[in-house]
Amino acid sequence: MRNTDFYERNADAFYGDTVTTDMAPIYERFLPLVRLRGRILDAGCGSGRDSLAFLQRGYRVDAFDGSSEMVRRARALTGIEVRQLMFENLLDTPLQETYDGIWCCASLLHVERDRLPSVMDVLCHALAPDGIMYVSFKYGETARLKDGRRFTDLTEQGLDEILATIGGCELNDLWVTDDQRPGRADRWLNAIVRTI
Repeated sequence: MRNTDFYERNADAFYGDTVTTDMAPIYERFLPLVRLRGRILDAGCGSGRDSLAFLQRGYRVDAFDGSSEMVRRARALTGIEVRQLMFENLLDTPLQETYDGIWCCASLLHVERDRLPSVMDVLCHALAPDGIMYVSFKYGETARLKDGRRFTDLTEQGLDEILATIGGCELNDLWVTDDQRPGRADRWLNAIVRTI
């Protein structure tokens, strides 16, 4: 079973649960670090909620997601072309674009732990000089399956270990938050990585 199978089967419910989640506090930490009207990649865009928010603030946005159903909904919400792409495919066909910001909100957590350094390296190298990447993971140290989806949880130490293997970028900011969705008790590790 692929991670995307869950999203193909549950696209309407997932879209409804996430599209109106208030991400403003995180935007306020990320966007001031991105060049004004710069180019942002929404990597693993899900519903397209964040792509739309960035477009409305005057940024140029590219987006991709692994699920064809989420791609369809994100296209409808944002009006932009959204590619269907898995993070693992970036290892075979790295991004050629240069982005001022890359947004990986609750998306890299589906990449296997041993592949995360390679995937994050590709993303970091798709950033412009002084580029910024936001990442978030459920807080913890486990690799697990839930509802047919693979999750890689990270703590501060786990993220530090990954970043230590990647050249050309460094940790800029790190914080832990509670889940913003109603009825959820998850904690999230949030980080902003900057190119150096």
